Amino acid sequence: MASALILSGGIGSRLGASVPKQYIKVDEKPVIYFCIEQLSKHEGIDSIQVVAAKQWHNVILDCFKEVGCAKFFGFSEVGITRQLSIYNGLTDIRKYANDTSCVLIHDAARPLISAEIITRSLKAVEGHDGVLPVLSMKDTIYESIDGKQVSALLNRETLYAGQAPETFRIGPYYRANERLLPDKIREINGSTELAVLAGLDIMMIQGDEQNFKITTKEDLDHFCDVLKQRQCAYFQPLPGPDTPKVTPLSVS
Repeated sequence: MASALILSGGIGSRLGASVPKQYIKVDEKPVIYFCIEQLSKHEGIDSIQVVAAKQWHNVILDCFKEVGCAKFFGFSEVGITRQLSIYNGLTDIRKYANDTSCVLIHDAARPLISAEIITRSLKAVEGHDGVLPVLSMKDTIYESIDGKQVSALLNRETLYAGQAPETFRIGPYYRANERLLPDKIREINGSTELAVLAGLDIMMIQGDEQNFKITTKEDLDHFCDVLKQRQCAYFQPLPGPDTPKVTPLSVS
């Protein structure tokens, strides 16, 4: 069994919008809709759990209803940190999935997840504890201790930028989370960081340049451009020459 855990509890403060970025409407659909659609129709995903604040539950349920998805299994409580949100989601998933199953953890603010990267992640995790999509570093990377002067030049050939979805075997990953409770888990910045600290066997696969996370207004503009131009299996061509309309999503 493979479960998807969508993280949708962030507030997106850096974007400066009136609502969290994952609920901004683009082309009349909230950003989270696009990853829900892709995960819902992928044959390798058996269930979907969503971490989200209660005020957004109806918006998310409407997305599943529009997609026509029966894979939605429930909501999980938003944690104080991202990793605590993941722990809450894992705890709920373990109520219906066994520890040998896998969980694919994805951010709602990464709307351009592809069917290909889901397939490759699920295939690559076979025989391993986890899988992380990565991108090679294109620019020269420098280290600065004080943020003012260059301290060292890093070898970009050995450095990679991590992406989502991050896929793990539920049992080993859940226990790795448990071992850091209650305080150490709050210091974790990335899902795979915890797995590496626990000594789990984590493989890397090639990431996708288009699978970017919407963090700034420029990212949102780029997403609109992709929706306008991209024509593939999971995006229908948009009518007319206009850029997709972007509107904040209100909550009643």
